[in-house]
Amino acid sequence: MSLEDPRDPETDATTVQRSDAELETLLGDLVIGRDDHLNAPGFVVRPDTVQETLERLRTQAGYDHCSCVTAQQYEDRYETIYHLKKYDDPTQEVSVVVPTDSYDPVSESGSPQFRTADWHEREAYDLLGIEYDDHPDMRRILLPETWQGHPLSNDYDQDRPQIVPLREHANPLEQDHEGDGDTMFLNIGPHHPATHGVLHVKATLDGEQVADVEPDIGYIHRCEEQMCERGTYRHQIMPYPDRWDWGGAGLTSEWAYARAAERLNDIEVPEYAQVIRTMAAELSRILSHLLATGAYALDIVGDFTATFMYAIRDREVVQNILEDLTGQRLMFNYFRLGGVAWDLPEPRREFFDKVRSFLSELPQRLQEYHDLLTSNEIIQVRAMDTGVLPPEEAKSYGCTGPVVRGSGVDYDIRRDDPYGYYDNLDWDVAVEDGCDNFSRLLVRLREVEESGKIIEQCVDLLEDWPEDDRTVQSNVPRTLKPESDEEIYSAVEAAKGELGIYIRADGTNTPGRFKIRGPSFSNLQALPVMAEGGQIPDLIASLGSLDTIMGEVDR
Repeated sequence: MSLEDPRDPETDATTVQRSDAELETLLGDLVIGRDDHLNAPGFVVRPDTVQETLERLRTQAGYDHCSCVTAQQYEDRYETIYHLKKYDDPTQEVSVVVPTDSYDPVSESGSPQFRTADWHEREAYDLLGIEYDDHPDMRRILLPETWQGHPLSNDYDQDRPQIVPLREHANPLEQDHEGDGDTMFLNIGPHHPATHGVLHVKATLDGEQVADVEPDIGYIHRCEEQMCERGTYRHQIMPYPDRWDWGGAGLTSEWAYARAAERLNDIEVPEYAQVIRTMAAELSRILSHLLATGAYALDIVGDFTATFMYAIRDREVVQNILEDLTGQRLMFNYFRLGGVAWDLPEPRREFFDKVRSFLSELPQRLQEYHDLLTSNEIIQVRAMDTGVLPPEEAKSYGCTGPVVRGSGVDYDIRRDDPYGYYDNLDWDVAVEDGCDNFSRLLVRLREVEESGKIIEQCVDLLEDWPEDDRTVQSNVPRTLKPESDEEIYSAVEAAKGELGIYIRADGTNTPGRFKIRGPSFSNLQALPVMAEGGQIPDLIASLGSLDTIMGEVDR
């Protein structure tokens, strides 16, 4: 097969591992330099060749997952980085680096090749001022359109007064009502229980049918990335990740930062600490999925007294276990670079008994959820064949976690790019091919079951672990200063999907650039595909099935 052929009839290109040299040959004269990142070759291309570069990598080399887009500013240029992976094998990674002039930061948009680039590029424009040609909707995404300046640019005037006029939220269909049109503009949120946080959904209705949906985000933006850029690697960043997912999955968020920083600083984690991390992360995943399941029942059938309270009851048991382990019930701050903060609570036997008691009751609890939810005719009518998200659409939008696995895409970083102790344990990835709201519900319930298997195996290992080999943290230097311009993008399988962290070191003990790739950010972007053509109740069911958390979206 020649390197230029899009597909060999006998071999799927997504399964082929290409060397750096082959990729450089594939891209040819599009490449104007190299900017290798840790664990991912980086190719520098001109701003006017972005689409052709991404097209070749997607169709001819199989890089079908644009997991993140990072923008940053240097003294002499702006830069956009497209982090590409493969859904079939996320260990195959490549970075497309696009420098632009500091006085005229304009680049081609990658959204014609990857729909997920739409929101990422809007964020880069909003916060840094980079403009993207051929972008379908080059507007601000976090700040009002009337905002003056770009907050992450070097010349931003923080003292400049800002005024947001009422017209920012005027009805865009107001003129339609002057005639005999049947369209109606409906605001859902930002303060509404069905939006699961401060999310504003702009819905256009044609009669009772949803004609257009636009998620309006940014209401809880807290500059998390900039706070991390001002914190030291060793001590000051780790408390922040728990705030990204306050639904209970904070430990998986902590692991995302730990994995990136440990790889950047070449830090090894003791095997014993890896087992504890794995157990803790799966308890955290169960917390998140129980809340998602209970809230979903509340969203679409108003089931508060049974399913929602059952979920809260079971979450309390898990929270008690994690409180014993970490000292906290929600903002855990338990992981440390090189391991965890401390060993299991004493007496160990009492802690293990508490975990095993929860695991012994879990199958019965899950059966209750199936009886109340998946066997419920109302749930079936509301969730089956609604919110349909075809697998290719899910991939184009960069969806991950239960959302993409509910569309039949067998993608899970715990298995496909192993970390922690996952590759030493026996468990399965939950995948459903219905592509609808019901499938996403099934995936989360099945994942709770698989998490229980993982936790049980971890407990078995920890019970028998030799006392003289219980090292909870490796010897990490007090001050960490990675070499200047070292760059890495690393991700874990958080409860909502792929939670990735990009770090660029600048030679100091704080990151030069810190980018958070929240899974809910990309998953939420796919809402219009799922909701348009349906009715308002279907829109609410689709939004609930995404299980978005706005701390990950806005950051």
